Amino acid sequence: MFFADSYQHFFRPLTGKYREQVVECLRLLYERLYTAKADYGESLGREQILEIFAEALTRAPQLDSGGEPGDTPESEKRFRGPREQAVWVLNSLVEYGWLEKLVDSASLTVSFPFSRRGRLFTQPLVELNSTRVRTRHRNTRNTLNSLEAFASRGEVYDLIDAWEYSERIVADFTDMVAELEERKRELVREVEAQILVQQATDEFFAFMESRFQPDLAIRLSADSVEKHRDSIGKVIAQIRRKDNDKKADWERRLRQQLPELMTEGQSILWLMLDTIEDRMRRACEVKLPALRQALQGFTKRAEIIIRQLSYLQSNTGGAFTDLCHSLGQADNKSDLLEQLGADMAAFQLRLFDPKQTQLWQRSRRQPVNTFVEDDVPMSDDNHRDILLQQLLDQAFNFNSSDLRQYLSETLGSGERVSSRDLPLRDARDLLAMSHALEAAAVSQDGSEPFMEVTFTGEMASNDYFQQFDEFTLELKKRD
Repeated sequence: MFFADSYQHFFRPLTGKYREQVVECLRLLYERLYTAKADYGESLGREQILEIFAEALTRAPQLDSGGEPGDTPESEKRFRGPREQAVWVLNSLVEYGWLEKLVDSASLTVSFPFSRRGRLFTQPLVELNSTRVRTRHRNTRNTLNSLEAFASRGEVYDLIDAWEYSERIVADFTDMVAELEERKRELVREVEAQILVQQATDEFFAFMESRFQPDLAIRLSADSVEKHRDSIGKVIAQIRRKDNDKKADWERRLRQQLPELMTEGQSILWLMLDTIEDRMRRACEVKLPALRQALQGFTKRAEIIIRQLSYLQSNTGGAFTDLCHSLGQADNKSDLLEQLGADMAAFQLRLFDPKQTQLWQRSRRQPVNTFVEDDVPMSDDNHRDILLQQLLDQAFNFNSSDLRQYLSETLGSGERVSSRDLPLRDARDLLAMSHALEAAAVSQDGSEPFMEVTFTGEMASNDYFQQFDEFTLELKKRD
Protein backbone atom coordinates (compact mmCIF):
# COMPACT_ATOMS: atom_id res chain seq x y z
CA MET A 1 0.00 0.00 0.00
CA PHE A 2 1.09 3.55 -0.69
CA PHE A 3 -0.59 5.24 2.29
CA ALA A 4 0.95 3.16 5.05
CA ASP A 5 2.96 3.82 8.21
CA SER A 6 4.34 7.37 8.11
CA TYR A 7 2.89 7.99 4.65
CA GLN A 8 -0.78 7.84 5.65
CA HIS A 9 -1.21 11.59 5.11
CA PHE A 10 1.63 12.08 2.65
CA PHE A 11 0.01 14.95 0.69
CA ARG A 12 -1.24 16.86 3.74
CA PRO A 13 1.50 19.58 3.47
CA LEU A 14 0.33 20.36 -0.09
CA THR A 15 -3.17 21.32 1.03
CA GLY A 16 -4.39 24.47 2.69
CA LYS A 17 -3.42 28.08 2.22
CA TYR A 18 0.31 27.42 2.73
CA ARG A 19 0.58 24.85 -0.10
CA GLU A 20 2.35 27.16 -2.56
CA GLN A 21 4.95 28.07 0.06
CA VAL A 22 5.57 24.41 0.92
CA VAL A 23 6.06 23.59 -2.77
CA GLU A 24 8.58 26.40 -3.11
CA CYS A 25 10.46 25.08 -0.05
CA LEU A 26 10.62 21.61 -1.60
CA ARG A 27 11.86 23.01 -4.91
CA LEU A 28 14.60 25.10 -3.38
CA LEU A 29 15.77 22.28 -1.10
CA TYR A 30 15.82 19.85 -4.05
CA GLU A 31 17.98 22.28 -6.06
CA ARG A 32 20.46 22.58 -3.16
CA LEU A 33 20.70 18.78 -2.80
CA TYR A 34 20.53 17.27 -6.31
CA THR A 35 21.30 19.92 -8.94
CA ALA A 36 24.39 21.86 -9.97
CA LYS A 37 23.95 24.09 -6.93
CA ALA A 38 24.49 21.16 -4.58
CA ASP A 39 27.63 20.72 -2.50
CA TYR A 40 28.00 16.95 -2.30
CA GLY A 41 30.86 17.20 0.17
CA GLU A 42 28.64 18.10 3.13
CA SER A 43 25.10 17.42 4.26
CA LEU A 44 22.72 20.21 5.14
CA GLY A 45 22.00 20.71 8.80
CA ARG A 46 18.92 22.06 10.50
CA GLU A 47 20.01 25.71 10.44
CA GLN A 48 20.94 25.58 6.76
CA ILE A 49 17.58 24.03 5.86
CA LEU A 50 15.73 26.67 7.89
CA GLU A 51 17.62 29.40 6.00
CA ILE A 52 16.64 27.78 2.69
CA PHE A 53 13.00 27.55 3.77
CA ALA A 54 12.96 31.15 4.98
CA GLU A 55 14.24 32.27 1.59
CA ALA A 56 11.58 30.18 -0.18
CA LEU A 57 8.79 31.53 2.02
CA THR A 58 9.58 35.09 1.04
CA ARG A 59 9.30 34.15 -2.66
CA ALA A 60 6.03 32.22 -2.69
CA PRO A 61 2.67 33.87 -1.92
CA GLN A 62 0.18 32.70 0.66
CA LEU A 63 -3.07 31.60 -0.96
CA ASP A 64 -6.39 32.89 0.32
CA SER A 65 -8.47 29.80 -0.39
CA GLY A 66 -8.31 26.79 1.89
CA GLY A 67 -6.96 26.50 5.37
CA GLU A 68 -4.99 24.32 7.67
CA PRO A 69 -6.74 21.80 9.92
CA GLY A 70 -7.70 23.50 13.15
CA ASP A 71 -7.26 27.06 11.83
CA THR A 72 -9.65 29.69 13.21
CA PRO A 73 -10.16 33.34 12.27
CA GLU A 74 -8.18 34.30 15.35
CA SER A 75 -5.21 32.24 14.17
CA GLU A 76 -5.01 33.84 10.73
CA LYS A 77 -1.49 35.05 11.48
CA ARG A 78 -0.21 32.03 13.32
CA PHE A 79 3.49 32.71 12.68
CA ARG A 80 5.42 35.63 14.08
CA GLY A 81 8.11 35.50 11.41
CA PRO A 82 9.58 33.53 8.50
CA ARG A 83 11.81 31.46 10.78
CA GLU A 84 8.91 30.23 12.87
CA GLN A 85 7.01 29.30 9.72
CA ALA A 86 10.14 27.56 8.33
CA VAL A 87 10.31 25.44 11.50
CA TRP A 88 6.66 24.50 11.04
CA VAL A 89 7.25 23.53 7.38
CA LEU A 90 10.29 21.39 8.32
CA ASN A 91 8.38 19.57 11.06
CA SER A 92 5.43 18.96 8.73
CA LEU A 93 7.61 17.53 5.97
CA VAL A 94 9.33 15.21 8.42
CA GLU A 95 6.05 14.16 10.04
CA TYR A 96 4.29 13.28 6.78
CA GLY A 97 7.21 11.45 5.14
CA TRP A 98 8.70 13.95 2.67
CA LEU A 99 11.96 14.29 4.64
CA GLU A 100 13.80 11.92 6.95
CA LYS A 101 15.55 12.75 10.20
CA LEU A 102 18.95 11.04 10.44
CA VAL A 103 21.20 11.29 13.52
CA ASP A 104 24.93 10.56 13.25
CA SER A 105 25.81 8.52 16.33
CA ALA A 106 29.48 9.52 16.10
CA SER A 107 29.20 13.31 15.77
CA LEU A 108 25.62 13.60 17.09
CA THR A 109 24.70 15.79 14.14
CA VAL A 110 21.22 15.75 12.63
CA SER A 111 20.54 15.86 8.87
CA PHE A 112 17.25 15.99 6.95
CA PRO A 113 17.59 14.28 3.55
CA PHE A 114 14.69 13.57 1.22
CA SER A 115 12.91 10.26 1.57
CA ARG A 116 12.70 8.15 -1.58
CA ARG A 117 9.06 9.01 -2.13
CA GLY A 118 9.63 12.65 -1.31
CA ARG A 119 12.46 12.93 -3.83
CA LEU A 120 10.46 11.19 -6.59
CA PHE A 121 7.42 13.45 -6.08
CA THR A 122 9.48 16.63 -5.77
CA GLN A 123 11.34 16.04 -9.04
CA PRO A 124 8.27 16.78 -11.25
CA LEU A 125 7.63 19.97 -9.28
CA VAL A 126 11.17 21.14 -10.04
CA GLU A 127 11.09 20.14 -13.71
CA LEU A 128 7.70 21.79 -14.28
CA ASN A 129 9.18 25.32 -14.09
CA SER A 130 12.69 24.41 -15.13
CA THR A 131 14.22 26.55 -17.89
CA ARG A 132 17.19 24.34 -18.62
CA VAL A 133 17.38 22.57 -21.98
CA ARG A 134 16.70 18.85 -21.66
CA THR A 135 17.87 16.52 -24.41
CA ARG A 136 14.71 14.45 -24.42
CA HIS A 137 15.00 14.04 -28.18
CA ARG A 138 17.99 11.72 -27.59
CA ASN A 139 15.81 8.81 -26.49
CA THR A 140 15.38 7.47 -30.03
CA ARG A 141 19.12 7.40 -30.68
CA ASN A 142 19.73 6.01 -27.19
CA THR A 143 17.37 3.14 -27.98
CA LEU A 144 19.24 2.37 -31.20
CA ASN A 145 22.68 2.63 -29.53
CA SER A 146 21.66 0.36 -26.65
CA LEU A 147 20.25 -2.26 -29.05
CA GLU A 148 23.45 -2.19 -31.12
CA ALA A 149 25.53 -2.57 -27.95
CA PHE A 150 23.40 -5.53 -26.87
CA ALA A 151 23.71 -7.17 -30.30
CA SER A 152 27.50 -6.80 -30.29
CA ARG A 153 28.40 -7.51 -26.63
CA GLY A 154 25.42 -9.52 -25.41
CA GLU A 155 25.01 -7.60 -22.15
CA VAL A 156 21.40 -7.79 -20.97
CA TYR A 157 21.63 -4.43 -19.22
CA ASP A 158 21.92 -2.78 -22.64
CA LEU A 159 18.65 -4.43 -23.67
CA ILE A 160 16.98 -3.20 -20.47
CA ASP A 161 18.26 0.32 -21.18
CA ALA A 162 16.87 0.17 -24.72
CA TRP A 163 13.53 -1.00 -23.35
CA GLU A 164 13.39 1.95 -20.93
CA TYR A 165 14.48 4.47 -23.56
CA SER A 166 11.76 3.27 -25.94
CA GLU A 167 9.15 3.85 -23.23
CA ARG A 168 10.33 7.45 -22.84
CA ILE A 169 9.92 8.09 -26.58
CA VAL A 170 6.13 7.79 -26.42
CA ALA A 171 5.97 9.66 -23.09
CA ASP A 172 8.05 12.54 -24.50
CA PHE A 173 5.69 12.91 -27.47
CA THR A 174 2.71 13.04 -25.13
CA ASP A 175 4.38 15.66 -22.93
CA MET A 176 5.30 17.77 -25.94
CA VAL A 177 1.76 17.73 -27.35
CA ALA A 178 0.39 18.72 -23.93
CA GLU A 179 2.98 21.50 -23.66
CA LEU A 180 2.02 22.92 -27.08
CA GLU A 181 -1.67 22.92 -26.15
CA GLU A 182 -0.87 24.66 -22.87
CA ARG A 183 1.28 27.23 -24.68
CA LYS A 184 -1.59 27.93 -27.08
CA ARG A 185 -4.04 28.48 -24.22
CA GLU A 186 -1.57 30.72 -22.38
CA LEU A 187 -1.06 32.79 -25.54
CA VAL A 188 -4.81 33.33 -25.85
CA ARG A 189 -5.18 34.23 -22.17
CA GLU A 190 -2.33 36.72 -22.27
CA VAL A 191 -3.70 38.40 -25.36
CA GLU A 192 -7.18 38.65 -23.79
CA ALA A 193 -5.74 40.14 -20.61
CA GLN A 194 -3.31 42.55 -22.24
CA ILE A 195 -3.54 43.41 -25.93
CA LEU A 196 0.08 44.09 -26.81
CA VAL A 197 1.37 43.17 -30.24
CA GLN A 198 5.03 43.41 -29.32
CA GLN A 199 4.65 41.24 -26.21
CA ALA A 200 2.73 38.50 -28.04
CA THR A 201 5.26 38.52 -30.88
CA ASP A 202 8.25 38.39 -28.54
CA GLU A 203 6.82 35.48 -26.55
CA PHE A 204 6.06 33.52 -29.71
CA PHE A 205 9.55 33.94 -31.15
CA ALA A 206 11.13 33.30 -27.75
CA PHE A 207 9.36 29.95 -27.63
CA MET A 208 10.46 29.13 -31.18
CA GLU A 209 14.08 29.97 -30.35
CA SER A 210 14.35 28.42 -26.88
CA ARG A 211 12.05 25.41 -27.22
CA PHE A 212 11.47 24.62 -30.88
CA GLN A 213 15.01 24.85 -32.24
CA PRO A 214 16.89 22.88 -29.52
CA ASP A 215 14.29 20.11 -29.11
CA LEU A 216 11.34 20.06 -31.50
CA ALA A 217 13.31 20.74 -34.68
CA ILE A 218 15.75 17.93 -33.88
CA ARG A 219 12.90 15.61 -32.96
CA LEU A 220 11.26 16.21 -36.36
CA SER A 221 14.45 16.02 -38.43
CA ALA A 222 17.76 14.61 -37.19
CA ASP A 223 16.24 12.46 -34.46
CA SER A 224 12.97 11.63 -36.18
CA VAL A 225 11.55 8.26 -35.18
CA GLU A 226 10.78 7.63 -38.83
CA LYS A 227 14.48 7.99 -39.62
CA HIS A 228 15.66 5.44 -37.03
CA ARG A 229 12.71 3.03 -37.22
CA ASP A 230 14.25 0.93 -39.99
CA SER A 231 17.64 0.80 -38.24
CA ILE A 232 16.04 -0.33 -34.98
CA GLY A 233 14.03 -2.95 -36.84
CA LYS A 234 17.18 -4.31 -38.52
CA VAL A 235 19.02 -4.58 -35.18
CA ILE A 236 16.05 -6.38 -33.60
CA ALA A 237 15.93 -8.82 -36.54
CA GLN A 238 19.68 -9.40 -36.11
CA ILE A 239 19.14 -10.20 -32.42
CA ARG A 240 16.35 -12.64 -33.24
CA ARG A 241 18.70 -14.53 -35.61
CA LYS A 242 21.35 -15.14 -32.96
CA ASP A 243 22.27 -18.67 -31.84
CA ASN A 244 19.79 -20.47 -29.67
CA ASP A 245 22.42 -20.97 -26.98
CA LYS A 246 23.01 -17.22 -26.70
CA LYS A 247 19.28 -16.49 -26.63
CA ALA A 248 18.77 -19.13 -23.94
CA ASP A 249 21.55 -17.55 -21.85
CA TRP A 250 20.02 -14.08 -22.31
CA GLU A 251 16.60 -15.41 -21.33
CA ARG A 252 18.00 -16.95 -18.15
CA ARG A 253 19.79 -13.76 -17.14
CA LEU A 254 16.73 -11.62 -17.90
CA ARG A 255 14.59 -13.85 -15.70
CA GLN A 256 17.08 -13.27 -12.89
CA GLN A 257 17.10 -9.49 -13.37
CA LEU A 258 13.36 -9.01 -14.07
CA PRO A 259 11.42 -11.64 -12.14
CA GLU A 260 8.28 -9.46 -12.17
CA LEU A 261 7.97 -9.97 -15.97
CA MET A 262 8.01 -13.75 -15.78
CA THR A 263 4.89 -15.38 -17.24
CA GLU A 264 4.22 -19.02 -17.91
CA GLY A 265 4.95 -19.80 -21.55
CA GLN A 266 6.20 -16.27 -22.33
CA SER A 267 9.76 -15.31 -23.22
CA ILE A 268 11.00 -12.11 -21.60
CA LEU A 269 13.51 -11.57 -24.44
CA TRP A 270 10.80 -11.80 -27.07
CA LEU A 271 8.45 -9.67 -24.97
CA MET A 272 10.97 -6.81 -24.72
CA LEU A 273 11.84 -6.92 -28.43
CA ASP A 274 8.16 -6.95 -29.43
CA THR A 275 7.46 -4.10 -27.03
CA ILE A 276 10.22 -1.95 -28.53
CA GLU A 277 8.89 -2.57 -32.04
CA ASP A 278 5.34 -1.75 -30.97
CA ARG A 279 6.44 1.49 -29.29
CA MET A 280 8.34 2.59 -32.38
CA ARG A 281 5.29 1.83 -34.53
CA ARG A 282 3.00 3.85 -32.26
CA ALA A 283 5.48 6.73 -32.11
CA CYS A 284 5.67 6.88 -35.94
CA GLU A 285 2.02 6.31 -36.79
CA VAL A 286 0.23 8.00 -33.88
CA LYS A 287 2.38 10.32 -31.78
CA LEU A 288 4.47 11.99 -34.49
CA PRO A 289 1.43 13.07 -36.60
CA ALA A 290 -0.24 14.33 -33.40
CA LEU A 291 2.86 16.39 -32.57
CA ARG A 292 2.98 17.89 -36.06
CA GLN A 293 -0.72 18.74 -35.90
CA ALA A 294 -0.33 20.37 -32.48
CA LEU A 295 2.67 22.41 -33.67
CA GLN A 296 0.78 23.50 -36.78
CA GLY A 297 -2.20 24.55 -34.67
CA PHE A 298 0.04 26.52 -32.31
CA THR A 299 1.79 28.42 -35.13
CA LYS A 300 -1.51 29.14 -36.89
CA ARG A 301 -3.09 30.44 -33.69
CA ALA A 302 -0.07 32.68 -33.03
CA GLU A 303 -0.13 33.97 -36.61
CA ILE A 304 -3.86 34.76 -36.46
CA ILE A 305 -3.55 36.55 -33.12
CA ILE A 306 -0.56 38.61 -34.24
CA ARG A 307 -2.32 39.62 -37.47
CA GLN A 308 -5.49 40.60 -35.64
CA LEU A 309 -3.59 42.64 -33.07
CA SER A 310 -1.55 44.31 -35.79
CA TYR A 311 -4.74 45.31 -37.59
CA LEU A 312 -6.29 46.66 -34.37
CA GLN A 313 -3.13 48.60 -33.53
CA SER A 314 -2.78 50.11 -37.00
CA ASN A 315 -3.59 53.80 -37.38
CA THR A 316 -4.96 53.68 -40.93
CA GLY A 317 -8.41 52.13 -41.25
CA GLY A 318 -8.59 52.01 -45.04
CA ALA A 319 -11.14 53.22 -47.53
CA PHE A 320 -14.06 51.53 -45.78
CA THR A 321 -13.33 53.37 -42.53
CA ASP A 322 -13.08 56.67 -44.38
CA LEU A 323 -16.43 56.00 -46.08
CA CYS A 324 -18.12 55.24 -42.76
CA HIS A 325 -16.62 58.41 -41.29
CA SER A 326 -17.91 60.54 -44.16
CA LEU A 327 -21.35 58.92 -43.88
CA GLY A 328 -21.47 59.76 -40.19
CA GLN A 329 -20.75 63.44 -40.94
CA ALA A 330 -23.42 63.67 -43.67
CA ASP A 331 -26.54 65.79 -42.96
CA ASN A 332 -29.12 63.68 -44.83
CA LYS A 333 -28.22 60.29 -43.40
CA SER A 334 -31.84 59.03 -43.29
CA ASP A 335 -32.54 59.77 -46.96
CA LEU A 336 -29.23 58.28 -48.00
CA LEU A 337 -29.80 55.08 -45.99
CA GLU A 338 -33.34 54.69 -47.38
CA GLN A 339 -32.02 55.07 -50.91
CA LEU A 340 -29.29 52.49 -50.26
CA GLY A 341 -31.87 50.11 -48.75
CA ALA A 342 -34.09 50.40 -51.82
CA ASP A 343 -31.15 49.80 -54.17
CA MET A 344 -29.95 46.75 -52.20
CA ALA A 345 -33.38 45.15 -51.64
CA ALA A 346 -32.73 42.42 -54.20
CA PHE A 347 -28.99 42.21 -53.50
CA GLN A 348 -27.64 38.81 -52.54
CA LEU A 349 -24.14 38.48 -51.06
CA ARG A 350 -22.29 35.20 -51.33
CA LEU A 351 -18.86 34.51 -49.90
CA PHE A 352 -16.31 32.01 -51.05
CA ASP A 353 -15.99 28.83 -49.06
CA PRO A 354 -12.51 28.91 -47.44
CA LYS A 355 -12.26 25.14 -47.83
CA GLN A 356 -12.61 25.46 -51.59
CA THR A 357 -9.84 28.05 -51.97
CA GLN A 358 -6.21 27.08 -51.87
CA LEU A 359 -2.83 28.48 -52.82
CA TRP A 360 -1.30 26.68 -55.75
CA GLN A 361 2.26 25.68 -55.11
CA ARG A 362 4.81 23.83 -57.09
CA SER A 363 4.05 20.15 -56.99
CA ARG A 364 6.40 17.99 -55.01
CA ARG A 365 7.16 14.39 -55.47
CA GLN A 366 5.25 12.32 -53.00
CA PRO A 367 7.35 9.84 -50.98
CA VAL A 368 6.73 6.22 -51.79
CA ASN A 369 5.45 4.18 -48.86
CA THR A 370 7.43 0.95 -48.93
CA PHE A 371 5.85 -0.53 -45.80
CA VAL A 372 3.44 -3.41 -46.24
CA GLU A 373 0.33 -2.66 -44.21
CA ASP A 374 -2.61 -4.94 -43.52
CA ASP A 375 -6.02 -4.01 -44.83
CA VAL A 376 -7.94 -3.02 -41.71
CA PRO A 377 -11.75 -3.10 -42.10
CA MET A 378 -13.69 0.00 -41.12
CA SER A 379 -15.21 -0.23 -37.66
CA ASP A 380 -18.87 0.29 -36.83
CA ASP A 381 -18.09 3.61 -35.12
CA ASN A 382 -16.50 4.97 -38.30
CA HIS A 383 -19.50 3.82 -40.36
CA ARG A 384 -21.85 5.55 -37.93
CA ASP A 385 -19.82 8.80 -37.96
CA ILE A 386 -19.81 8.91 -41.78
CA LEU A 387 -23.57 8.27 -41.94
CA LEU A 388 -24.30 10.97 -39.34
CA GLN A 389 -22.13 13.47 -41.21
CA GLN A 390 -23.94 12.75 -44.47
CA LEU A 391 -27.33 13.19 -42.78
CA LEU A 392 -26.26 16.50 -41.23
CA ASP A 393 -24.99 17.77 -44.59
CA GLN A 394 -28.27 16.82 -46.30
CA ALA A 395 -30.41 18.30 -43.50
CA PHE A 396 -29.14 21.86 -44.07
CA ASN A 397 -28.80 21.64 -47.86
CA PHE A 398 -31.16 24.26 -49.32
CA ASN A 399 -31.25 25.73 -52.87
CA SER A 400 -33.44 27.89 -55.12
CA SER A 401 -35.42 24.95 -56.52
CA ASP A 402 -36.56 24.02 -52.99
CA LEU A 403 -37.64 27.62 -52.44
CA ARG A 404 -39.65 27.66 -55.68
CA GLN A 405 -41.37 24.39 -54.77
CA TYR A 406 -42.23 25.67 -51.27
CA LEU A 407 -43.70 28.93 -52.59
CA SER A 408 -45.68 27.16 -55.30
CA GLU A 409 -47.22 24.82 -52.71
CA THR A 410 -47.94 27.77 -50.41
CA LEU A 411 -49.58 29.99 -53.03
CA GLY A 412 -51.71 27.18 -54.42
CA SER A 413 -54.38 28.78 -56.59
CA GLY A 414 -53.78 32.26 -55.19
CA GLU A 415 -51.29 34.90 -56.27
CA ARG A 416 -50.45 36.67 -53.01
CA VAL A 417 -49.42 35.60 -49.51
CA SER A 418 -48.02 37.32 -46.40
CA SER A 419 -44.82 36.16 -44.68
CA ARG A 420 -46.72 35.77 -41.38
CA ASP A 421 -49.06 33.23 -43.06
CA LEU A 422 -46.34 30.96 -44.45
CA PRO A 423 -46.92 27.38 -43.19
CA LEU A 424 -44.33 25.73 -40.93
CA ARG A 425 -44.89 21.99 -41.03
CA ASP A 426 -41.32 20.74 -40.56
CA ALA A 427 -37.70 21.87 -40.46
CA ARG A 428 -37.53 22.20 -44.26
CA ASP A 429 -40.44 24.66 -44.17
CA LEU A 430 -38.65 26.66 -41.46
CA LEU A 431 -35.55 26.94 -43.68
CA ALA A 432 -37.70 27.96 -46.65
CA MET A 433 -39.57 30.56 -44.60
CA SER A 434 -36.26 32.10 -43.43
CA HIS A 435 -35.14 32.32 -47.10
CA ALA A 436 -38.46 33.60 -48.44
CA LEU A 437 -37.07 37.07 -49.19
CA GLU A 438 -34.63 35.52 -51.63
CA ALA A 439 -37.58 34.79 -53.92
CA ALA A 440 -37.21 38.28 -55.37
CA ALA A 441 -33.60 37.55 -56.37
CA VAL A 442 -34.32 33.99 -57.52
CA SER A 443 -37.06 35.14 -59.94
CA GLN A 444 -34.85 37.72 -61.66
CA ASP A 445 -33.59 35.23 -64.25
CA GLY A 446 -36.14 36.39 -66.88
CA SER A 447 -38.54 33.46 -66.51
CA GLU A 448 -42.33 33.88 -66.36
CA PRO A 449 -43.92 34.66 -63.96
CA PHE A 450 -41.84 36.45 -61.33
CA MET A 451 -42.18 37.07 -57.58
CA GLU A 452 -42.50 40.61 -56.19
CA VAL A 453 -41.62 41.16 -52.52
CA THR A 454 -43.10 44.23 -50.76
CA PHE A 455 -42.37 45.39 -47.23
CA THR A 456 -45.59 46.19 -45.31
CA GLY A 457 -43.89 48.20 -42.58
CA GLU A 458 -45.20 45.97 -39.79
CA MET A 459 -43.58 43.41 -37.50
CA ALA A 460 -44.70 39.81 -36.90
CA SER A 461 -43.70 36.82 -34.77
CA ASN A 462 -44.29 33.08 -34.52
CA ASP A 463 -43.20 30.08 -32.45
CA TYR A 464 -39.66 30.13 -33.89
CA PHE A 465 -38.90 33.85 -34.49
CA GLN A 466 -39.46 36.36 -31.73
CA GLN A 467 -39.75 39.24 -34.22
CA PHE A 468 -39.38 39.63 -37.99
CA ASP A 469 -40.39 42.10 -40.73
CA GLU A 470 -43.61 41.32 -42.56
CA PHE A 471 -43.47 41.12 -46.37
CA THR A 472 -46.03 40.26 -49.00
CA LEU A 473 -45.04 37.87 -51.80
CA GLU A 474 -47.10 38.39 -54.97
CA LEU A 475 -46.92 36.39 -58.20
CA LYS A 476 -46.96 38.68 -61.26
CA LYS A 477 -46.47 38.47 -65.00
CA ARG A 478 -44.04 40.62 -66.93
CA ASP A 479 -45.35 43.40 -69.15
